[in-house]
Amino acid sequence: MSRTGKASASLGLVIVATVAIVTAMHLNPSDWSTQELIQLRSMSLARLPATPIDPTNHVQSNLEAQEFGHQLFFDTRLSGNGQIACATCHQPNKRFTDSLPVSRAIGTTKRNAPSLVGLAHSPWLYWDGRKDSLWAQALAPLEDAAEHGGSRLQYVHFIASDPIYSQAYGHLFGALPDLSDVTRFPPKGGPVTDATLAHAWQSMTQADRTSVDHVFANIGKAIAAYETLLVPGPSRFDAYVDGMATDPDTATPMLSAAERRGLRLFIGVGNCTQCHNGPLLTNNSFHNTGIISAPGKIPDLGRVQGVRQVTQDPFNCLGRHSDDTTRCEELRFAKSGDDLIGAFRTPSLRNIRGTAPFAHAGQLPDLRGVLEHYDRAPDSMIGHNEAKPLGLWPWEIGQIEVFLLTLQAPPATHERWLTPPN
Repeated sequence: MSRTGKASASLGLVIVATVAIVTAMHLNPSDWSTQELIQLRSMSLARLPATPIDPTNHVQSNLEAQEFGHQLFFDTRLSGNGQIACATCHQPNKRFTDSLPVSRAIGTTKRNAPSLVGLAHSPWLYWDGRKDSLWAQALAPLEDAAEHGGSRLQYVHFIASDPIYSQAYGHLFGALPDLSDVTRFPPKGGPVTDATLAHAWQSMTQADRTSVDHVFANIGKAIAAYETLLVPGPSRFDAYVDGMATDPDTATPMLSAAERRGLRLFIGVGNCTQCHNGPLLTNNSFHNTGIISAPGKIPDLGRVQGVRQVTQDPFNCLGRHSDDTTRCEELRFAKSGDDLIGAFRTPSLRNIRGTAPFAHAGQLPDLRGVLEHYDRAPDSMIGHNEAKPLGLWPWEIGQIEVFLLTLQAPPATHERWLTPPN
């Protein structure tokens, strides 16, 4: 191509870009179509149903259980070294995350700690969905060597030895088993990786192990009862959407022009609502989006492995410690197959500010990096990336980013539940 041709082509690109900018600047973002308004209303927190009742946990709505779980959530004695609590990685002042790529407790975990706010609405827990209830999820870190690093026998003995906890347990779940014979009930032990603890567990009779498992499950149910109180509060986005239904002139200034343009891109060409939809901006499903592996780590199999684990979990909906095994459709019909290789649960976008880094192992350092990743839609290291390249302009990515920050709001949870109990 001649110099003249190249100059003409360059000029053409400049003209196209300029026209795009001018058009975007003069677009009235308040002129929503009927279909767009329907979609916006579906995303309002006002459309969020009440926290679903978990039939597998009969104490979920019990105030005593919530208070008991509140104490347990902040108690560092529920750990192998007496220094780690649930709140170590799920800190209230950090939206119940820890702001780390992967969590650090007794050791270093493999994945990022997601927020607990609104999590009671999800049928699956963890990035790979390997647990199907809040109470089953609450149990796993207690025995994970990298997290709390303890064992179920240790925790059951602890509950029995603490007068306040043993009384609370008795009111909620009935009498604790008689643990005084340590030849039957060793001080520590469980089905964990530590050989000594595992041997102590295997030395017990099946009936005694079942008795301990029952108490252990109830510890998780109390913690889950507390966690159901962690619900999101309405943001500027919600005020804007709700206001558009009654008084658009008053509602429009609630979001800046850039934020409104970002919202239009979010529900439009950004293709974000394919996964981030509904009041919590998540479909609670699993998707491979081409996120690279954490540095120095082999690719994470994600949901394809998680679904195998949840179906074999003794604390799942169909297990003997579930309070109701008749309503387990999610588990009975859980999707499996190779198309779930490298797929991870879609996180909620509410309160996303301050929860960086992002992705299942903190691979994306900030919100801008997340949006640029989805704009590129690179090939997956394993499996198949469901996303397609978007071809957004840099300023469009910036507008989506500023829109996402309008989702910030404190939890709609009483302050007493957001701090350690007295």
